[in-house]
Amino acid sequence: MSRPLDRFKNIFNQLDKNHLDLLEQIYTPDVKFRDPVYTLHGLPALRDYYGRLYEGVISCQFTFEAEVIEGPQGMLAWIMRFQHRRFRAGETLELSGVSHLQFRDDGRVHDHRDYFDMGEFIYERAPILGSVIRAIKKRL
Repeated sequence: MSRPLDRFKNIFNQLDKNHLDLLEQIYTPDVKFRDPVYTLHGLPALRDYYGRLYEGVISCQFTFEAEVIEGPQGMLAWIMRFQHRRFRAGETLELSGVSHLQFRDDGRVHDHRDYFDMGEFIYERAPILGSVIRAIKKRL
């Protein structure tokens, strides 16, 4: 089982807007994908989603910090470091998260669920909204 997980990690760090064809190597055509924002079904929808995400991305790299493998599924703890042309331009941003992956017999993912704190990622970095959220968190 570690071989599909290793292949997934390797290919995921090669993805960018020009290499979305690599998704076919790690996902089944009927993949189900969920994160805090979207639920998607099928490889074409996932390719479109990643295409939008990588628009404006200068660099994006995942550091995989831990993994758990149990039968045909695995969990990956990761840190994504990226730079974007428009969002906090010039800064390297970090987002921590966990992915739960379920594999088919051919080693490709048919169910992918990401867990991360959307507030930390987007809302706290927005100029006005971020200061309001940080003030609320200090009061808690």
